[in-house]
Amino acid sequence: MLIEIDPARPNPHLVQKVISALKDGGVIVYPTDTCYGIGCDIFSKSAIEKVYQIKAISKFVPLSFVCADLSDISRYAVVTNFSYRILKRHLPGPYTFVLPGSREVPKMMLTKRRTVGIRIPDHPVCMAIVKGLGNPLISASASIADGPTWSDPREIAESLGDRVAYVVDSGIIPAEPSSVVSLIDDEITIMRKGKGDVSVF
Repeated sequence: MLIEIDPARPNPHLVQKVISALKDGGVIVYPTDTCYGIGCDIFSKSAIEKVYQIKAISKFVPLSFVCADLSDISRYAVVTNFSYRILKRHLPGPYTFVLPGSREVPKMMLTKRRTVGIRIPDHPVCMAIVKGLGNPLISASASIADGPTWSDPREIAESLGDRVAYVVDSGIIPAEPSSVVSLIDDEITIMRKGKGDVSVF
């Protein structure tokens, strides 16, 4: 179901409808500062499995997730003084930071190295949803397998149909992936160059 939420003035009632669907184990499509994402509550195992099914990718492909703020990140990842300074400087923003995962993270969300990819997108609708949910939100680009990432929410709604509870329409978002930066062992490693400027690291 397509639901229009204005990023300039997110309607709290509409945001709550989306949150209720997430709490019921639903999968949604939502806007970020880099592209539309397919996501669900990080603690809903069945919903996470559905995300993998929708995207037609292996469960061994790690998915990142969206946190509400820096204190939220410190709950789900091991944040050193070094990494905290970098996170504070560049978030919210178009970056995914790879950090050691904490015990709070569901096992299926950890890589073999027990790391996690975490985002705080600079998008008011996305942040309203994740803050209202109270849990991190799975962050996977709105695409299927090796296909292109959709920019038009109406096209996404037509393609995914009833496989998702809501497609949140906040306008066209030209799809450009986040830059992925590893901060493991207090070393900066650029894993993917995307929308975020990596020359600042």
